[in-house]
Amino acid sequence: MSDLHHVRNLGIIAHIDAGKTTVTERILFYTGKEHRIGEVHEGAAKMDWMLEEQQRGITITAAATVIFWREHRINLIDTPGHVDFTAEVERSLRVLDGAVVVFDGVHGVEAQSETVWRQAERYRVPRLCFINKLDRAGASFDRSLASIQRRLAKRTLVLQIPIGSERGFRGVVDLVARKAFLWEDESDPHRVTEGEIPDDLRELADLQREELVDAVADLDDGVAERYLAEEEVPAEELRAAIRRLTISNRATPVLCGAALRNKGIQPLLDAVVEYLPSPLEAETPHGTHPETGKAETRPCDSGAPLSALVFKGFSDRHGELVYLRIYSGTLAEGGHVYNPRVRKGERIQQVFRMHASERERVKEAQAGDIVATVGLKYAVTGDTLCAKGDPILYEPARFPETVLSMAIEPKSSAERARLTEVLERLKRDDPTFDVHEDPETGQTIISGMGELHLEVLKNRMLRDFQVDANVGEPRVSFRQTIRGPGSGEGLFDQETANKRQFGRVRISLAPAAKPEAVEVRIEPAVALRIPKVFHAAIERALIDEARGGAGEGYPFIGISILVQGGEASETDSTELAFEVAAARALQQGVTASGRLLLEPLMRVEIRTPNEYVGEVLGDLNRRRATILGTTPEDAQSTLLVATVPLREMFGYVGTLRSLSQGRASHAMEPTGYQEVPPDLMSKLLF
Repeated sequence: MSDLHHVRNLGIIAHIDAGKTTVTERILFYTGKEHRIGEVHEGAAKMDWMLEEQQRGITITAAATVIFWREHRINLIDTPGHVDFTAEVERSLRVLDGAVVVFDGVHGVEAQSETVWRQAERYRVPRLCFINKLDRAGASFDRSLASIQRRLAKRTLVLQIPIGSERGFRGVVDLVARKAFLWEDESDPHRVTEGEIPDDLRELADLQREELVDAVADLDDGVAERYLAEEEVPAEELRAAIRRLTISNRATPVLCGAALRNKGIQPLLDAVVEYLPSPLEAETPHGTHPETGKAETRPCDSGAPLSALVFKGFSDRHGELVYLRIYSGTLAEGGHVYNPRVRKGERIQQVFRMHASERERVKEAQAGDIVATVGLKYAVTGDTLCAKGDPILYEPARFPETVLSMAIEPKSSAERARLTEVLERLKRDDPTFDVHEDPETGQTIISGMGELHLEVLKNRMLRDFQVDANVGEPRVSFRQTIRGPGSGEGLFDQETANKRQFGRVRISLAPAAKPEAVEVRIEPAVALRIPKVFHAAIERALIDEARGGAGEGYPFIGISILVQGGEASETDSTELAFEVAAARALQQGVTASGRLLLEPLMRVEIRTPNEYVGEVLGDLNRRRATILGTTPEDAQSTLLVATVPLREMFGYVGTLRSLSQGRASHAMEPTGYQEVPPDLMSKLLF
């Protein structure tokens, strides 16, 4: 059994093209996990193991592995940087204890950098910043650092400064140890020279170390005492204080390097084991008792009752892998677990440590481990697995609404069952993949987070699962909400199969506090009129009806439904009767409230040479954009930030390339919904 003090659960997160997977591949090389460096641009990155990833040169699915550094075991997850696969980052961060955030040394903080940072903040994951690509033309450590401090609003602790710049970048100064580390022999990636700080950097290094100690002293009493007494702060004492501040999320260390040229990775690994928490030091996840709702916690102890969170599933033709973070207890091959969501037990067939797509079978895994298992029938992303006699329910990760849809239909009736089976497997794996039937056309509609997301899912269905189907073009996933408060009543009273079925439900509607939520509450007094045994059926029917569009149109969001009353029969009421009555009540309620059509809105960041700013802005205005800001990046380029309706952004890559002669770049992410203009409403609704 591992000493948990020597375990790290680590994620690598970044904006796309910041060099995240290149950093990961170097980590595998320097820890001895791989003896050859896999290059992303050659399609040979070990962690990008899917064919789709190798062909596109991007990470699509979060991949896990186990590595060792300085007698520490690191459970490492490499996550995607593309916004379409943000769910992979979300569910990984939900179970990780620390993260390395990689930044492009040329561009600094980019759109998805902010997104992954917010995700880490949401789960209070301690972070290290790694400013990468300092060997590239236009790279600037100072400018990238300033963008982190300005846009991420985080207290930073600069632990390193670069030696050289752009093509002359050759090493780093460790401000804590007051040492220089140089990588000057590119033919030998293992060779790093430790020595004195170069004379031309000594004065700057002394100043920067003084600023580091000052920043730490502001936050840590132990260092503050020495600092105020004008005493030297030893390196070990400074490291201990930085560790405390990092684990408590009060500050974030900043390091730098150039991963493609094998510079800066060993000190980064040192920082992972020195500053990021072990499972014993990480924030204890809180749960509830599945029956009573009482708050529960579990100690990170292999001898405690089992508790684990399912954070990922992956299906292929060979079956489904379920990835788990074990918070307490021991998960053994052949053992039994309990799933409180479905109130059923399951047997663990096999347990694996993963290295990308490769599996290493183990007999058992303990608290603090991240492993995979096979054979679970009911477990999906977000489920808790625990000991039946000591149950707990952990809060799952939260995922955004889908924004794009397309129709899919089998080429033959014989393929229909096969298509349905594959869609259900993919839906179990991916919480941002949705499947429903269009009530008007009868078509099967699949929905996802963007064009690339749907393209990858389509390819998996057609190529990996060999489904024979026709797929339509992507289209925007609109939503509905209500214009204001309203109420409705539904009645079901009819005879079926010689038996009367009766149920009556009365509801009121109001805008929800969370703009993308569907909230259902039942007034306590309702139990006097409708037996509690029917409450779950009513809640389920209201949520399903809202997601189905309440009779017509698109799914509802941003509504709060309060069940205020109703009527039951002692002899004739059934779940079916109350389900139908609840659905009818919601249909009547939204008609009374008024329907409002919403379209997904994207936050777009565009980096363009200054000479094309006018053309790019003019094109954005034609796309109904709201310009949020224009910021000079340097003497040659400008950053434009805008919100634009998603339906206006189809084909934008080609347009931007044409407007800027291929020199501008852009990134976008969902940022919510806005009301569709009246002139477009009639074309889209009903």
